[in-house]
Amino acid sequence: MIGARKVLPGKSARRSWFVIGRAATLAAVAVVASSCAQIAAADPDALWKIVGGQCVPEERSIGRPGQCTSVNLAGHYAILKDINGRSQHLLIPTERVTGIESPSVLDADAPEYWADAWNSRNVVDASLKQPLKADQFGLEINSEFRRSQQQLHIHMDCMRTDIIDALAAYRQAPVGQWQWETIDGTRYRIMRVTSLTQENDPFRIVARDHPDSQAMATQTILVTGAGPSADQDGWLVLNSGLNVQDGTGTAEGLLDHACRLADNP
Repeated sequence: MIGARKVLPGKSARRSWFVIGRAATLAAVAVVASSCAQIAAADPDALWKIVGGQCVPEERSIGRPGQCTSVNLAGHYAILKDINGRSQHLLIPTERVTGIESPSVLDADAPEYWADAWNSRNVVDASLKQPLKADQFGLEINSEFRRSQQQLHIHMDCMRTDIIDALAAYRQAPVGQWQWETIDGTRYRIMRVTSLTQENDPFRIVARDHPDSQAMATQTILVTGAGPSADQDGWLVLNSGLNVQDGTGTAEGLLDHACRLADNP
């Protein structure tokens, strides 16, 4: 999320009322359009205040999700349109969960946020007014040190076309085995899986090698389809971390928040 662009006053006090009025109108539009971004930039609890303070209470009281796109009380998550990007949405827990390092994401009865985010991808399709293939859609979570918000949120958006091409070689990769690859100058390990639930939940997969909160805090995870059909091809789990040489704490750059692939279907 980025802050709102400020509208600066004119240099001349003799500017016409027409120009001043137009500038005021544009400023008002900018403030409304970027209000979420402004709040988030100033407040690391902004997402939680939106979901926990507005969306959930409204869903419970009047059956409407408020500022959110949807609220699934039984599933313990909400979907919120991000101000950044034409189609980007966020899956956010409806309980207080700080981030990837939170031990609760590994509880035996923890919500399966990755599967829920994947199954909610229709909100991205709706923004684009066209369906995405499985390998055109991605989910991503940042490390504790590469995020601005202190509430877990999974980014949901289009994949970059060059990254789709780079990952095509893993469409038939052995299931359940890590393979190292340099993508966009950064080291990732990649595993193909046939589900995103239970032991194949990406949090659980990565936590096998990072068994404590401190280690998990440095990790980033991205999930995308191994091919055009996840049912046939499975999914790819990409993982990197600040503890890896040439690694990273964010894989968000592999997503395309402009979703250019939708312009050339």
